[in-house]
Amino acid sequence: MKTKECNKKVKLMFPEHREVIPQLRQDNPHFAKIFEEHAELDQEICRRELNPVSRINDDIEALKRKKLRLKDEIYRLLQDHTNSQI
Repeated sequence: MKTKECNKKVKLMFPEHREVIPQLRQDNPHFAKIFEEHAELDQEICRRELNPVSRINDDIEALKRKKLRLKDEIYRLLQDHTNSQI
């Protein structure tokens, strides 16, 4: 997977909340922090997966689990925001 493709994945995450994400990143420092951390982890995972020596490393799996926990938290915050707007 190419780095450009990895960066694109973050932009395509949660398409149903595409309009809300920029607003939350600006208004909610916690959301902005975890969103950025998720993007950084995604780039690090992609970088390691491109390196044949790193592909064997169990650290990649740990990074993926951490990234998934962040994604779950991002989704929860998006849902909370959407529900509060109703």
